[in-house]
Amino acid sequence: MRAGQVSGGEGGDHRHARRLVVPQRARVTVRADGRPLSVDGRAVESVRESWLLEDRWWTERPLRRRYWEVVSTDGRDEIVFHDLCTGRWWRQR
Repeated sequence: MRAGQVSGGEGGDHRHARRLVVPQRARVTVRADGRPLSVDGRAVESVRESWLLEDRWWTERPLRRRYWEVVSTDGRDEIVFHDLCTGRWWRQR
């Protein structure tokens, strides 16, 4: 192996790295306070948790998201987030 070359195994070859969770666009209806009422047509039964993520504020592409962990009436547990920079909603599993 040459200097600077990474072998397989735990270090792995990072040139072929892929995202583990790729967000998908979501249709979300919300209350006046921003709390989700439905996600992709499924009514939200409860909100388990909500948190704000702010990162890369020092760059040209800051990251500002409000995340919600919700449970739908059919029992589905999922994470949705509102991109506060673009106004779009996304879901991830």
